Amino acid sequence: MKDLKLSRRSFVGGATILGATVVSASLTGCGGSDSAAASSDGVVTGGTLSISLSASPSNLDPCKYSGVYESQVINNVCDTLVQYKMDLSEIVPCLATDWTISDDGLTYTFNLRDDVKFQKGQYQDGRALTADDVKYALERSATESALKRLSMLDHCNVVSDTQIECVLKQPAASFLTALTDAGNVIVPKEEVEGWGDAFGDHLVGSGPFCLQNYAKDQVSELVRNDNYWGDKPALDGVKFKVIKETSQATNALQTGDCDVTTDVSGESIQIIKDDENLTLDQKDALHISYCYMNQVNGPCADQKVRKAILMAVDRQQIVDGIYQYGEGSVATLPLPKGSWGYDEAVEADVPAYDVEGAKKLLAEAGYPDGLSLTYYYSSNATGDKVFTILQQQLKNNLNIELEAHTGDWGTFSADAASGIADIYSMSWSWYPDPYFFLNKLFSRVELGALGNGAGFDHDDVEDLLDKGLEATDQEERAKYYKQALKAIVAYDPMLVYTSRKVSTGLSNKVQGYTSRADQLVYVVNSEVNVSKTA
Repeated sequence: MKDLKLSRRSFVGGATILGATVVSASLTGCGGSDSAAASSDGVVTGGTLSISLSASPSNLDPCKYSGVYESQVINNVCDTLVQYKMDLSEIVPCLATDWTISDDGLTYTFNLRDDVKFQKGQYQDGRALTADDVKYALERSATESALKRLSMLDHCNVVSDTQIECVLKQPAASFLTALTDAGNVIVPKEEVEGWGDAFGDHLVGSGPFCLQNYAKDQVSELVRNDNYWGDKPALDGVKFKVIKETSQATNALQTGDCDVTTDVSGESIQIIKDDENLTLDQKDALHISYCYMNQVNGPCADQKVRKAILMAVDRQQIVDGIYQYGEGSVATLPLPKGSWGYDEAVEADVPAYDVEGAKKLLAEAGYPDGLSLTYYYSSNATGDKVFTILQQQLKNNLNIELEAHTGDWGTFSADAASGIADIYSMSWSWYPDPYFFLNKLFSRVELGALGNGAGFDHDDVEDLLDKGLEATDQEERAKYYKQALKAIVAYDPMLVYTSRKVSTGLSNKVQGYTSRADQLVYVVNSEVNVSKTA
């Protein structure tokens, strides 16, 4: 066995939300006074932290969640076996204290904490978390995850209450990283099966906060879990408020209705910078925004059409139109520069802006007079701006008519995964491991999932992605992923146009908040314990 030398730390994981009704729960061990005070050691305790989200979570069941909005809630209600450090530099313990990997890379053996209890729910009263729960939750994710987040897992073997083996279908170097995802948190079987499809409305985990009230499209209210196994949360609770317009979210930050505003953009960037009571926190995100073109059905199944579209779009104009305050920059590759699989040399393989060349290609594809394409995106201010700019560019340059289909995140993600769109537009943000971009967006394993709803499927790419997943040395993996990146770009599958910064507005009353390049919000874990002054 390969022994990984890891420090034994307390580390907290994730959670999600959904529901068509307001959910209230009376939870033993969960509570707070909703007023801040200084403790004897000078740490401010108490009070409720209000955080704005730019879109509504569609489903808090970890197996069903499909966007960052859900994971913000999940990550504060539930725990994962292992966790990324806040700077994403390494994976550290959470529910697992340590682990070993077999020489063939197929079996991961985890030792578990023995002091963890679930929050009280409708179908269990706050019992101890054991290896049986890990087996249940991970095998459920492996078979039911909406984004196939644990597709590499074959099965789990319970060795004892505090030890479990995870057996993979084949070696997968990304397995530990996958375990950090909110979709792979550990949840109690009784609650999942008791609530059935409504489990997301009544999420129960072992994390620092309990889900108390959930009102779809409005707010998710969390209260401190007094039986939490890690450091006691300084806050009494957390509220995630849905405020879709960034200007409204910024106004809420200024008036004190919110303490933290995520996804800050536009003029709000400058407003926050100019307010002495607020702080703008920015860092480069592991993020790309793109338009994925259908590889199987419709006009975009023809590579000449896809390439013509790539050549007819001025990316800088899009970035200037949506990021007037430096929130993002032009990107061309389906992997963020912060990933260790990025290869700057492949940028030259992306077709350059060339309207006349684009017209020629479109004519060769049989559309000399233009055509009409369906365009799907999730409804928000930035999405509207991108659509307007693209619609104008493609109409003016190629006489392509874009027919908009828009809806909330849940509707959009289902439509995009179904393959009905000629083009679907969205963003992707995850971890520095290129697996979470290239495999998730271009592997045939992901066909029919949100990542690869466009039907991309090529043997040469699949072979390189498999090799990148199976190799254990990071330099060797990087070599395969750079080759895969080049092979993917050669098929002109998507228009990547920008990579943005993580821009967060903070009240100066907030203490100890740390932004992450993957955009995830953690209020309490082994490195942070956010508090606020009165």
